[in-house]
Amino acid sequence: FEELVKKFKVEYHAGGSTQNSVKVAQWMIQSPYKAATFFGCIGKDKFGEILKKKAEEAHVDAHYYEQSEEPTGTCAACITSDNRSLVANLAAANCYKKEKHLDLEKNWKLVEKAKVYYIAGFFLTVSPEAVLKVATQASANNKIFSLNLSAPFISQFYKEPMMKVMPYVDVLFGNET
Repeated sequence: FEELVKKFKVEYHAGGSTQNSVKVAQWMIQSPYKAATFFGCIGKDKFGEILKKKAEEAHVDAHYYEQSEEPTGTCAACITSDNRSLVANLAAANCYKKEKHLDLEKNWKLVEKAKVYYIAGFFLTVSPEAVLKVATQASANNKIFSLNLSAPFISQFYKEPMMKVMPYVDVLFGNET
């Protein structure tokens, strides 16, 4: 990543599968700002600060669990003409702790306030218990819960947690694969 920054003109964006979707939702809503809320995990570092700034610029109400074990995840998107290649380092994205973030009263109140929930299947690899908690909250309160199947490896290797959450899914996103 440092080499790319030194050799090429780079742009920074708040990203990741779910955060990208939340950014688009906020862009579509336009006003009020911060109608779309995002939870995720970052490191206490330069890229974490950039991520917070970029989420703010996108008017997303981002609430990050900040930890010191791993650096903020990064992804280099190398774009040439119509082609792109992604090189990701998930790092802190894999360190989310339900009990240290989602279960906090101030954060759970945001979950209770939401009308629609969207979680990428990728998060089943990190905190299936957090996914299930949000899914059951949505169901118990007659709210919309949506799940993205993400990549084929999710249904191959994370079938058990995926199937536990499936009864609560109102909208399921997939792709050709």
